[in-house]
Amino acid sequence: MVVVEESSGSVNSIRVTDAPILLLVCFHKAFRDELEELHRIASSFLEIIGFPGRDLIIDLLRRFRFLRVAYKYHTAAEDEVIFQALDLRVKNVTSSYSLEHRVIDDLFESVFHSFSALLEDDGKVSLPLQDLISHCYTMQSFICNHMLKEEEQVFELLIKSFSLEEQASLVWQFICSVPIMLLEDMFPWMTSYLPANEQADVALCIKEVVPKENLLQEVVTSWLVKKRKPTSKAFNTCKGENWFLSSSEPLYLKELPKAYSFSKSLSGEFCSPEELDLAKDTAKHHPIDGLRLWHGAINKDLNEILAELRGTRRSRTYCTLPSISARLKFFADVLIFYSDALEKVFFSVLNELADGSLSFTYQRFPDDFQIEGLFRALQNVSSQNISSLPNHVENLCSQLVPFLEGISMHFAFQESEVFPLIRKNCNYEMQQSLLYTSLQVMPLGLLKCVTSWLSTHLTEEESKAILFSINWAGSVADMSFARLLNEWVRNGYSGKTTLEKFREELQEMFKNRGTCLPDCIEDHCKKAHPSQIETDFSAKAKNSLSDNHPYKVEETYSTSYSSEINLQIFFPEALRKLSPYPEVIHNSDTGSSLTPEFKPVDFIFLFHRALKNDMEYLILISAKMDKNIGFLKEFLQRFHLVRFLYQIHSDSEDEIAFPALEAMAKFQNISSSYSIDHKLEKELFSNVSAILYEISELHTSLPAEASSVLEGRLDQRILKYRQMCVKLHRMCKTMRIELDKHVYHEEIELWPLFSQFFSYKEQEKIIGCMLGRTGAEVLQVMLPWLMASLSPAEQHGILSIWRRSTKNTMFNEWLAEWWENLDKNGLTVAKEELNDTPLTTEDPLEIVATYLSRGSHNELEGMNLNCRAFLFPKKSYVGASGELFRKGNGDNRIKINEIKNFQDPELKKDEDEKKTYQGGTEVNKKPSEVPVDDQTLKYDEKQLLIMSDAEMEAEIRKISRDTTLDSRQMAREIQDLLTSRWDVSQRKHRQEVAFVSDVGEFPGQCPAYRDKENQIFGCKHYKRNCKIFAACCKQLFTCKYCHDEAQLDHKIDRKSTTEMMCMKCLKIQPIGPTCSNISCNNLSMAKYYCKICKLYDDDRAIYHCPFCNICRIGKGLGIDFFHCMNCNACLSKSLTVHICREKCFESDCPICHEDIFTSTSPVKALECGHLMHSTCFKDYTCTHYTCPICSKSLGDMQVYFALLDSLLAEEGVPEEYSGQTQDILCHDCERRGVAPYHWRHHKCPYCGSYSTRLL
Repeated sequence: MVVVEESSGSVNSIRVTDAPILLLVCFHKAFRDELEELHRIASSFLEIIGFPGRDLIIDLLRRFRFLRVAYKYHTAAEDEVIFQALDLRVKNVTSSYSLEHRVIDDLFESVFHSFSALLEDDGKVSLPLQDLISHCYTMQSFICNHMLKEEEQVFELLIKSFSLEEQASLVWQFICSVPIMLLEDMFPWMTSYLPANEQADVALCIKEVVPKENLLQEVVTSWLVKKRKPTSKAFNTCKGENWFLSSSEPLYLKELPKAYSFSKSLSGEFCSPEELDLAKDTAKHHPIDGLRLWHGAINKDLNEILAELRGTRRSRTYCTLPSISARLKFFADVLIFYSDALEKVFFSVLNELADGSLSFTYQRFPDDFQIEGLFRALQNVSSQNISSLPNHVENLCSQLVPFLEGISMHFAFQESEVFPLIRKNCNYEMQQSLLYTSLQVMPLGLLKCVTSWLSTHLTEEESKAILFSINWAGSVADMSFARLLNEWVRNGYSGKTTLEKFREELQEMFKNRGTCLPDCIEDHCKKAHPSQIETDFSAKAKNSLSDNHPYKVEETYSTSYSSEINLQIFFPEALRKLSPYPEVIHNSDTGSSLTPEFKPVDFIFLFHRALKNDMEYLILISAKMDKNIGFLKEFLQRFHLVRFLYQIHSDSEDEIAFPALEAMAKFQNISSSYSIDHKLEKELFSNVSAILYEISELHTSLPAEASSVLEGRLDQRILKYRQMCVKLHRMCKTMRIELDKHVYHEEIELWPLFSQFFSYKEQEKIIGCMLGRTGAEVLQVMLPWLMASLSPAEQHGILSIWRRSTKNTMFNEWLAEWWENLDKNGLTVAKEELNDTPLTTEDPLEIVATYLSRGSHNELEGMNLNCRAFLFPKKSYVGASGELFRKGNGDNRIKINEIKNFQDPELKKDEDEKKTYQGGTEVNKKPSEVPVDDQTLKYDEKQLLIMSDAEMEAEIRKISRDTTLDSRQMAREIQDLLTSRWDVSQRKHRQEVAFVSDVGEFPGQCPAYRDKENQIFGCKHYKRNCKIFAACCKQLFTCKYCHDEAQLDHKIDRKSTTEMMCMKCLKIQPIGPTCSNISCNNLSMAKYYCKICKLYDDDRAIYHCPFCNICRIGKGLGIDFFHCMNCNACLSKSLTVHICREKCFESDCPICHEDIFTSTSPVKALECGHLMHSTCFKDYTCTHYTCPICSKSLGDMQVYFALLDSLLAEEGVPEEYSGQTQDILCHDCERRGVAPYHWRHHKCPYCGSYSTRLL
C-alpha cells in the first residue's frame, strides 16, 4: 500500500506537457481567476450610486451559472474518473475530497438564492447585495482552499503513481464525458486565463491526450482556438437539476447555427451527387420524423434485452448478465441525454415560438425514482452471492417492464404531440439545425457509441439521409466536427461495426464499472457451457495481448466515457442513495452519536459542538460591531479564546488521534486531507486576527465617549471602521462554514472509525494522550468554556470520561483543588473518588487515626480506653498568647454517644478553611492568631505516649488481618503506627520552640539573598521575593528545600501553606502572586507562581502538571513534555515511544530509596521498565548487570555471557557432579529449563542468559 508523504514540491512548477493530468490544474487556475473576478464585480456594485441595474445583475448571474456547470462537470470527472483510478493504487485519500464537492454545490445554491432575492428587490435593498457578496467570498475561499489541497496531495500522488500514458488516458476520459456544447465553451474560457506559454503547452498536451486520429485531433484542437464568448449560449440554468437551459431562458433561434437557404446548402463541398439526389427526394419529408427511427431502434433493443433476461431467468444460466447490464446502462445514458435535448433544445424553441403558452409541459424521462430502481437492480445482479442471484434477476425483470412501458408512452407522446408542432412551426432548415444541435448536447464518448449503435439499425438509404443532414448542418457550424460524425456513421452502415461487435465493445467498456461477471457466476457458467466460456476468455486474452494502444495500458483506463458522471450531473440524489458510503453521510447525526453510555471519543463530538456554538456567537457579535464599538472588546476576547483552543485541538488530532488511526493498515492516508485543513484554517484565523488588529488600531482613534457609532460623527474614520467591520463579519461567516464542514466531515468519516475499530481502553488511551499534552492553564480555560455548552448529564459524562482516562494520575485531586465551585456547576465529584488517590504529604498520624476509626461499635466498646481517647481527643486551640488550652472539663474519657458526632478530618479541615475566609476574602491574621496545625490537635499525645507495646502489637495484628487493604496500604499503616509515638514527641518539641513571644516576631522574619552583592532576593534553590510561612513548625523559610534541610525530622507540606512574607517590607500576609502592602506597589513575588503548590520562581521555566499535581521544570505539556497517563509521569516529547508500566514513577529508587515521583534528580528507565536515579544506575552497574527488582538483564549482555561461557569451559565440572542438571527459571525470557550443575552460574538453554535462578 502506498503511504502518503509530506508534499515536497508544488505541481505549479511542472509543465502540463510533462504531466498531462495537470490539464485539470489549468482549469483550477481559470476557476480561481473567475471566482476572484466575480467577487470583485459583486463588490463593485456597492460603489454604484442607486445600486446596480438589473442587466448588470443578470449578466453576473449568467457567469455564475456557467461557472457552476463547468465546475460541476470538473468535480464529477474527479469523483468518477480521477479519484476512482487513484483509489486503486493509493487508498483512503479521495473520500474527503468527494465530500467537499457536495459542499461546493450547496455554496452555489446559496449564491443563486441571494441572486433571487436581489432580483426580486430590483437591487434597491442593500441587505441581499451584502448577502450575495458574503456568499461569493465564502465560495471563493472554500473552492480555492479545496483546489489547493487537491494540488498539494491528490495531483502529486497522480503524478507519482501514474505514467504519462495513464495520465493521458484519464484526461481523455474526462474530455469524452463532458457534453460537446460545454467543451466548446470551457476550453477557450480556460485558456483565456493562461499566459501565452501555458496556452501553447495546453495545445501540445491536448495533441498527446487525444488518440492519433486526424479528424478527432482536428475537432478537439479547434475547440481550443475558438474565441471566448461572454456567456454560454446553452449552459445557463436557474435550478440545480437543470444544467443547460431553464424554461425562463430558452435557446433563441438567433443562437442556433444560421439557417442558410436550402439551395445554397446543396452546393456544399461535402454533398456528393447521390446525396443531392437523395436530398431532392427527401425534401418533401420533415427531418424531425427521423427521430421515429431513433425511437424504433431503442424500443427494439430494450425489448430484446427483456426477452433475453427472461430467458436467463428460466434457464438459470447467467453468462449473458454482464452484456445485459452494460447495454442497459448504455440505454439509460442515451435516454438521459435524449430527454435533456428534447427539453433544452426542442421544447425551448417551441415555447419561444408560442410565446410561453404551450398547452403542455415537458416531463423528463427517466426520473430519479426510475433511475434509482433500475441501477439498484443492476447493482444487486452484480453481487457475488450466487444463491440470491435468481431473486435479483427476477427483480431486474420487474423493474424493466414498467421502465419499457414508460419509454413507449414517452415516445408516443413525442410523436403525437411534439413532432407535429415542430413540423408546423419549424421549416426544413430549422429542423435540421435542431437535430444537429441536439447531438452536441451529448458527450463525445457517448456520441461515438450512439452513432455506431444507430448505424447498425439503419438501411443504407436511411444512413445516407442522416449523412446528408449532418453535412448540411455542419457546413454552417463546424465542418471538422461534421466530418468526424460523417466518418462514424459510414463505419456503422458500411459493416465495419456490427451489432455483435458493438455489444462486445460495450461490455468491455463497462466491465470496470461494476458490471463484470462475478467470480461465482463465472464458475457456474464454466460448468454449464465450458466450451463457450473458454472461447470467450481466450479471445479476450488474445485481444489484450495484441492491444498496444498507449492509452490502454490498463483496462481501467480504456473506458471512452464515464456513465457515472451523467448520473452525478442529472440524478445526484439517486446516485448518493446507490453509493454505500453516502448513506453514512445522510444518516449521520453528530448529536445522535452521543448515547447515554458515553464513549471516550464522544469528547471530540462535544468539543466540536462547543466550537460551533462559539463560531455562531462570533458571527452574532461581529454583525453588531459596526453599530456599537463596545462589542469589539468582547469579540477580541472570544475570538482569541476560540483560536487558542482550536489550535490545541487540531494539534492533538494531528499528533495523536490521526496517527493512531493510520497505524491500522487499512486506514493509511485517511486523515491527510484533514491535516491540510488544519493548516489552512490556521491561516483563516491569522487573516481574521490581522483585520482585528487594524480595527483595534482604528478603534483607538474613534471618539471614546461615543458608545454607539450612530451617535458619532460620520467622518472617514467611522466609515472605514464600518467597512472593516462588514469585512470582518464576512470573514467570520466564511470561517464558520469552513470549520463546520471540516468538523462535520471528520465526524462522519473519521471519528466513527474510532468507535468501531478501537476498544474502550484504546479510546481512553487516545483521549488520555490528548489530555497529556494539555497543560493546567489550558484545562483551566477549556473546562469552563466546554461545560458552558453542555447539559448537566453531558457535563457529568465528559468528566467521567476524563477521570477514567486519567485514573492512574492525580487529576481528580487537581480538579478538586482548582475548581472550587465544582458543585455549583453541576459537576459534583464523589468524595470517594477524590480520596482514592493517596496524598504523599498526608500526615502519618492522620492516616493511623482514619484507619483505626473505621472499627465497629463493638470494637470501640471493647477497646482500651487509652486507645479510644487517642482516636477521639478533645479539640485544642492556641490562643493569642500562644498558650495551649482545651475546651471542656479536661476529662479525657469519651462516651460512646460522642462517636456519633465524630467528623471526618478532611471535612473538618474544610470547615476550618471556610472560617478563615469571610465573604470570599482571606482574613489577614498573624501566625499567632492562626489555629495550630489541625493534625497536632486531633490526638491525645499523652495517651499515645503511654500506649503499651502489647496494645501496639494488637493493633498491628488487626491491620495485618484487614482484607480491605492492599500490601502497600498495609505496610504504610503499620509503619505510621510504629512511628506515631516518635512523631508526637517531635511535634511537642516544635510547638515549644516555635512561639518565642507574643510580640509578632518569628524565626526567619528577615530578608534572604540569592545574590547579596546585587541585592537579589532568594536562596540557592530559587530566585524569589518572598518567604513562605511553614505551618508545621511556625517558621519562615525561603523555600521548601531550605525548610527540609533545616528540619531533618519532617518535610513541609506546601499545600497547607497559607501565608508568606514579602522580603521587601517584611510583612506577613496571605499567600499570593504579589505583595498586598501598599508601599510595595504590587511587587511581584516571582515571574512564576503556582497557587496549588505555593511555588515561586523567577529564573526558570516551570509548569504545573494537572496530572502529577505538582510543578515540574520545563516549558509545559505539549511544548517539551507530555504526561503519560499509564506511567503517571511527565516525559520528554522525545520519549513518546517508551516502555510503559502502570504508575511506575510512583515508587522509590531501588538503590537510594528516594521517592522518584517527586525527585528532582535525573531518572534512568531500564529496559524492563523499572526506574532508578541515573547516578544510582551508574554506581550500581559497576558491580551488577541485572535489575534489582525483577532481575532482568539491564542491557545487551551477550559479550559478558560469552566471557562466562569461556570461564565455565576452562573451569570444568568435578567428576562427582558430571552429568547432573538443575531446574532453573530464566528472568529474561521467563521460561523454565534445565542447566548443567554449577555452584553459581546457570545458563538458560533458550535465550543464553545467565540471569537465572534455581527452582
